[in-house]
Amino acid sequence: MSAQAPIRRITVPQIRTRKGGEPIVSLTSYHSHTAAIVDKYADFILVGDSLGMVMHGMESTVGVTLDMMITHGKAVVRGTKRALIVVDMPFGTYEESPQTAFRNAARIMTETMCQAVTLEGGARMAETIRYLVDRGIPVMAHIGLTPQSTNVMGGFKTQGRDEATWAHHIDDAKAVTEAGAFAVVVEGVVEPLAREITAQIEIPTIGIGASADCDGQILVLEDMLGLNPRPPKFVKVYGELGGMIERAVSAYADEVKSRAFPSDDQTYR
Repeated sequence: MSAQAPIRRITVPQIRTRKGGEPIVSLTSYHSHTAAIVDKYADFILVGDSLGMVMHGMESTVGVTLDMMITHGKAVVRGTKRALIVVDMPFGTYEESPQTAFRNAARIMTETMCQAVTLEGGARMAETIRYLVDRGIPVMAHIGLTPQSTNVMGGFKTQGRDEATWAHHIDDAKAVTEAGAFAVVVEGVVEPLAREITAQIEIPTIGIGASADCDGQILVLEDMLGLNPRPPKFVKVYGELGGMIERAVSAYADEVKSRAFPSDDQTYR
């Protein structure tokens, strides 16, 4: 009887080589039990700072702390065996200097045992990306609509509606590629621009509110499961868990009040 081969995690180089190949599947996750389900299907799982809004009721991602990201990152790593795990660097942990970024990224890597980090920004963050990669920390870049900068942008605004701005976004994509990022999230940009970025750079693009021509796609898990009552336009809802949960809770409350729960099946004799 032969022993079953161990499950091996997808690696950063494997994601990098998927440029122009089979589309890369990704979702966010913030806890071990959902991560264990997503792990069967996703090439990489992003522990996104969107957890501030999804899990903690914040209005934006700006208030998310390093400790929060590490706590949720640990849970996701524990719940998975196959997918590459990438953890967002929260606002204020990498912008000051490459050295600050390395110190915080190293803490994320060592405490969560994830395989890569994500940070927002294009050309302005190229020096930091290069610094991290040169020191052994794989980086997934994030350009276009960058949620940590919404106070500057004036909200969650689609990027690239004015074609005159396209060169800026393409330059951002090229800068993070040259700096050593192994992939780049392209968020909230008009479809033709996302397609053009994908064609012009040598690393995989991961679209969210972008284009089907990106090398992969990512969504917030709770959005696509129907737990967000007002999901963004770019979200396709694949499940209606919000309604299912409410019906289950309502039925439970009714049975407690009528003393139908617990029944003999749920008690010890």
